[in-house]
Amino acid sequence: WVQNGQYTNCYKDRAWVESLCPDPETCAKNCHIDGATVADYKETYGISTSGNELDLGFVVETQYGTNFGSRVYLLENEHSYKRFHLRNREFSVDVNMARMPCGLNGAIYFVEMDADGGLSRSKGLNKAGAGYGTGYCD
Repeated sequence: WVQNGQYTNCYKDRAWVESLCPDPETCAKNCHIDGATVADYKETYGISTSGNELDLGFVVETQYGTNFGSRVYLLENEHSYKRFHLRNREFSVDVNMARMPCGLNGAIYFVEMDADGGLSRSKGLNKAGAGYGTGYCD
């Protein structure tokens, strides 16, 4: 969640709020990323872990509405995304489709991102980095 410290959304209805984010520099000064606890991930996004298993819920009903879909990123450490070098190599996962409702697409895909979450390219505007999920683009 991107908010201004007073719990006002900086991003609403698929657009940056003009009064808080008229340009990238002002937005970086006015807004910050609010993190989520492990409990928040489960209750809000339907994401949980157990041992080496990751469970991604698709439809999660909350007191604020319904969340559809979940997405996670694998970190190498607390500051860097895991980088995969798959050319001429194999990557495999086991997927339990037993609870996947009919008509939905369950997919795993790779997106190229800066390992540091865009810190080095942001000219100081991005202070969060990969540990807070920044730098995603597809």
